[in-house]
Amino acid sequence: MRTETPQPIRLTDYRPPAYLIDEVHLTFDLAPNTTRVTAKLSIRRNGDHAEPLVLNGERLKPISVAVDGRLLEATEHTIDAEFLTVPDVPAAFVLTTEVEIDPEANKALDGLYMSGGRFCTQCEAEGFRKITWFADRPDVLARFTVRVEAPKSYQRLLSNGNLMETGDMAGGKRYAVWNDPFPKPCYLFALVAGELDELADSLVTMSGRTVDLKIYVDPGMAGRATYAMDALKRSMKWDEEAFGREYDLDLFMIVAVRDFNFGAMENKGLNIFNSSLLLADPATATDLDYERIESVVAHEYFHNWTGDRITCRDWFQLCLKEGLTVFRDQSFSADMRGEAVQRIKDVKALRARQFSEDQGPLAHPVRPSSYLKIDNFYTATIYEKGAEVIRMLKTLIGPEKFREGMDLYFDRWDGHATTVEEFIRCFADVTGQDLSDFFAWYEQAGTPKVSLTQSYDAQAKTLSLTFSQEIAPTPGQPNKRPLPTPVRIGLLDAEGRTLAFERDGQAVDETVVVLDKATAQVTLTGVDSAPVVSALRGFSAPVTLTTDSPSRDRYVQLAGDPDLFNRWESGQDLARDLILSRAASKPDEVGEERYAHAVARALADQAADPAFKALLLSLPSESDLVLARQPADPAAIHAAREALRQRLSLHLEDDLKRLHIGLQELGDFSPDAASAGRRALRNATLDLLAANPRSEVTELADGHYRAALNMTDAMGGLNALMQIGGEAFDAALIDFYERWKTEPLVIDKWFALQARAPDEGVLGRVLGLTAHPAFDQKNPNRLRALVSTFASGNPARFHDPSGAGYRFLADQILAVDGFNPMTAARMVEPLGGWRRYSPELGALMRQQLQRIAETPGLSKNVLELAAKALAD
Repeated sequence: MRTETPQPIRLTDYRPPAYLIDEVHLTFDLAPNTTRVTAKLSIRRNGDHAEPLVLNGERLKPISVAVDGRLLEATEHTIDAEFLTVPDVPAAFVLTTEVEIDPEANKALDGLYMSGGRFCTQCEAEGFRKITWFADRPDVLARFTVRVEAPKSYQRLLSNGNLMETGDMAGGKRYAVWNDPFPKPCYLFALVAGELDELADSLVTMSGRTVDLKIYVDPGMAGRATYAMDALKRSMKWDEEAFGREYDLDLFMIVAVRDFNFGAMENKGLNIFNSSLLLADPATATDLDYERIESVVAHEYFHNWTGDRITCRDWFQLCLKEGLTVFRDQSFSADMRGEAVQRIKDVKALRARQFSEDQGPLAHPVRPSSYLKIDNFYTATIYEKGAEVIRMLKTLIGPEKFREGMDLYFDRWDGHATTVEEFIRCFADVTGQDLSDFFAWYEQAGTPKVSLTQSYDAQAKTLSLTFSQEIAPTPGQPNKRPLPTPVRIGLLDAEGRTLAFERDGQAVDETVVVLDKATAQVTLTGVDSAPVVSALRGFSAPVTLTTDSPSRDRYVQLAGDPDLFNRWESGQDLARDLILSRAASKPDEVGEERYAHAVARALADQAADPAFKALLLSLPSESDLVLARQPADPAAIHAAREALRQRLSLHLEDDLKRLHIGLQELGDFSPDAASAGRRALRNATLDLLAANPRSEVTELADGHYRAALNMTDAMGGLNALMQIGGEAFDAALIDFYERWKTEPLVIDKWFALQARAPDEGVLGRVLGLTAHPAFDQKNPNRLRALVSTFASGNPARFHDPSGAGYRFLADQILAVDGFNPMTAARMVEPLGGWRRYSPELGALMRQQLQRIAETPGLSKNVLELAAKALAD
């Protein structure tokens, strides 16, 4: 057991920095094990009160400390494991320090570390303190000038901003000097050095400036960055058109690295990407990879204004940059990929990750009030729910006022570190509205449950809608207050046609009801016939909605709701009810057959987008179903879901085969949305056919795999074979590995696919794969592909009644915590939901959490999450 109790950092304890740093001059003498870092900081007191200078620093070997050029004696400063303290300093001075660090030994992958023989950095959230002594907090903004020195074998010497000078040095070395003219917090500092290929392009901005664009990748991989470059240029133009934001430097760079704890990082002018989110070609990347590259390239570029030019006052404001930037990248993707299809995908991701988080011991507000390690709050609540809050704000005040508020935010806070309160104040100022109640969305955890009942008066032609909302207690917040929740509503007649109505004397075909109390009633007039209520259109708020509508209304919506999100949602609701009924040993076979007929009709709709049809064929995930029925029985849910899939497969067999043949592509690959949608539907038909495995289906799946001309179709065939199992799957796995064993990103897919296998022996397979020569526990991509995919993507087998899956995950967490606490902590969540499951399963999960929490020497990262998961 740990003998000390780490103390949380609290929002209420925030104090402005005692000292500000205006200019930073860094010199790096790079060597894998003995990098020298000299830092020259121009510091001034922030206020009248003199305090000791206290700078953060961890894992640093101190060499010297000087104030205004005078070396300090040992008695004039103190250094411990976390801080450099200089008790007596002038009101303004220059601090010069020199330290030595060991990048090659840095397996935590924060600060300065080595990846594939190259130097690279990751400084968010608190990595800069592992590079040099500094006020490592986001409200200290400084202008950086960086000199990088290295042997000439390190071809590229990169840092933030504009390249000022480069040249050769004695001793076979060279140097480069970079200057970033914009003040930034140290978490946005970046450095990369090594042998890299370059893909170059340029873009002319809306003011006529030419910006050089460069993407750096492994040698020989420049061609695979072509799509990322295209996505970057589209992102830059989109941000000019949608938000009026123009890029500000002369150069924008992206570097792909192999070992990275995150997906990507928005360092000012020098984004660093996990290579899995940058490199793509048809042979090695799926359509999902292309979509994610497009989205993440946009996300990190959009941070230039929402995160870099305007940053967070403190880490409690993390949603200020992340939630806002996710909203921006989702808006971009909707314009690129189709609004309805993209909205469905975004909501699926929200429910899979954030709703689960909100219903467990790790629930926290969009803006948390305390933390032990801020690394643990890079969560779906901060990102995805944070984006939903922005979306609701836009719905409530309208798109024109939203744009005015964003313009005011950029004008008012450019070059500063600020807070969520100041962000919301901008919209209050442009609208004249009191938005204080809306701010509760940032402060209150939990997913609201909204219920809707309806009463139609045929004689008066009125429809009365009664809403209520409640939010279950979450850790530290037992009592909840109502949240202003926009519910977008339309009406349909019995044939699925739009039904006009009046609200407040205005004739409309859609309206937004703002539920801002525990209960509310709205009366719509001029309703000519008994309506089908289409509520929460476009998923207008991150809530769970229940209505008293009969199931026949959902069939009307599935057939023809003009709001495509609700058309899809109605099918999900019907499928969810059928699966949960069967899981509770109350199968509704008549209902299942009716549902299959409805899906067949939807597939036959010639006007429907293939990408939308592919989504219609996908049933609610097992993780979603667990949230809907507690205590959950993962095995029963899995069996019930497979039973409905099999019924659909049998009923739709002819349609599925016809689509599978008709959608086969023989021409050149294109990653555009329309082509990707056709491939998605073709692979979805094969996926559903595999639910009724027979020799002919196995042959079809094997033929699909063998004939694939791109990675999307290859993985579609391999996924179908995985569901069927047997010799054909094993043979395909061998073939796939031999074909792609030199491609790390492709082999990640190979590991992940096996971790999702539904057969009872999958844990043995996963355990065997941890000893495979290609498995590297120290590589976050490989670890996530195998271990996290099994724990989060294979519920039925992870929750084996023996508890073996839980023991396996705990073993992995403890092993990884020894060298990479950030990655280890991210694997705790699957154990954190132990209260959702049967007492027998919950006890086994809790046992492993206790084992983790009681391990000596546990990191703060893992301890915080394990302790929260165990708390009463």
